[in-house]
Amino acid sequence: MSHAPTSRYPHHSFNLAPMSGWTCNVGGRHHSFASLRELMAMATPLRSGDELAGVAAASAEARVAAQHCLADVPLTRFLTDLLVPYDTDEVTRLIIDTHDAAAFAPVANLTVGAFRDWLLRYETDASVLTALAPGLTPEMVAAVTKLMANQDLVLVAKKCNVRTAFRNTLGARGTLAVRLQPNHPTDDPRGIAASIIDGLLHGCGDACIGINPATDNVDSTVTLLRLLDELITRYTIPTQSCVLSHVTTTIEAIQRGAPVDLVFQSIAGTEAANRSFGIDLALLAEAHDAARSLQRGTVGRNVMYFETGQGSALSAEAHHGIDQHTCETRAYAVARAFDPLLVNTVVGFIGPEYLYDGKQIIRAGLEDHCGGKLLGLPMGVDVCYTNHAAADQDDMDTLLTMLGVAGCNYIMGVPGADDIMLGYQSTAFHDSHYLRQVLDLKPAPEFAAWLDKMSITTPTGKLQSVTPNHPLLKP
Repeated sequence: MSHAPTSRYPHHSFNLAPMSGWTCNVGGRHHSFASLRELMAMATPLRSGDELAGVAAASAEARVAAQHCLADVPLTRFLTDLLVPYDTDEVTRLIIDTHDAAAFAPVANLTVGAFRDWLLRYETDASVLTALAPGLTPEMVAAVTKLMANQDLVLVAKKCNVRTAFRNTLGARGTLAVRLQPNHPTDDPRGIAASIIDGLLHGCGDACIGINPATDNVDSTVTLLRLLDELITRYTIPTQSCVLSHVTTTIEAIQRGAPVDLVFQSIAGTEAANRSFGIDLALLAEAHDAARSLQRGTVGRNVMYFETGQGSALSAEAHHGIDQHTCETRAYAVARAFDPLLVNTVVGFIGPEYLYDGKQIIRAGLEDHCGGKLLGLPMGVDVCYTNHAAADQDDMDTLLTMLGVAGCNYIMGVPGADDIMLGYQSTAFHDSHYLRQVLDLKPAPEFAAWLDKMSITTPTGKLQSVTPNHPLLKP
């Protein structure tokens, strides 16, 4: 697809001047909202990051009033009343210039509230939502998910079906994949290899085997890429590797002839936030084309892996006064432009300054997953928290289970659920096996066949006992 689209909306047609606000009476009190940006922020379920930014509603009553007003906003308003100016932000230009008016037509006459009702209809199924996705903007999706209950977020996401492929096929109905995350605080190859073998023997690794390097430089990245490539080749594992270095490091690794499968990059929802990451759309396009040129995929050509997180734009002071949920959803427009294999919202990683407790993390994870799926993305969620958040593993079990019901494409697999390099709590290898059991989910089909062939699982998906002479344990 083109990374420099032509606008369907002439610039002079944008109404960049302040438009009339909204008013609402709740509990006998009058509430007013001067702009769409303010209305969106105040309609957002409570989270600490919006309080930190000074954009949150002052009370639950004000939040309800904002949600009442937001329900009456026409979806078409988001095409002209832009939260971040078109002239100064390339993400806004991407959103507007790639908007598919024909795909949008079935819902073009709806308000945000009516759109929520439409999404919940029996008739709004996977095929309808797949066709609609190019016609939705992130702001439309952020708005409607603000009005949804948690169960709505689960139900609507469950309807979406987004498939991608590289060396295996991800996202099919009835499957749950796992990114095997074997991080090590010193990038020790033996420690990384031990974690990989442990994860594979638990049936993990079909989303990818992805290492966050302790040191982001080209030499260490190439070393780790070669380690992963040797292991995948030796055991003919139908999966893909990724070393989560900065995109510029990966481009240089490709130029050196390294065996790059997936290109990773953290992304955000504004040009300024992406600039703080050292990236722009042109650089991502360069990386995408470089990875595609290697032709290392066997069943597909999706080569990008993106990670996001609510609060990243605020932490870079690049949020433009927008609530963190809406900023997060705008990041999905960046991801969508490059047909990624994987998109991962690392929901509780940034810390309690942005998502204070388990309740806020659960809500944000469900919002991110549902919003990304509505925009046509292959969403995974790192079900995680930091040790200074008011959250615990019980909260994560709740979110994990709800995401499984919602059809999440993949989760993380971390040794013992404790990432000793990044210093946060995620999901363990056995957590995916729990979810596969209770919801009758399978790994990616090619990977499931390999697990059976390697006597790691039975034909029915049960983990087998491992003996010392198992092929993965031989020197």
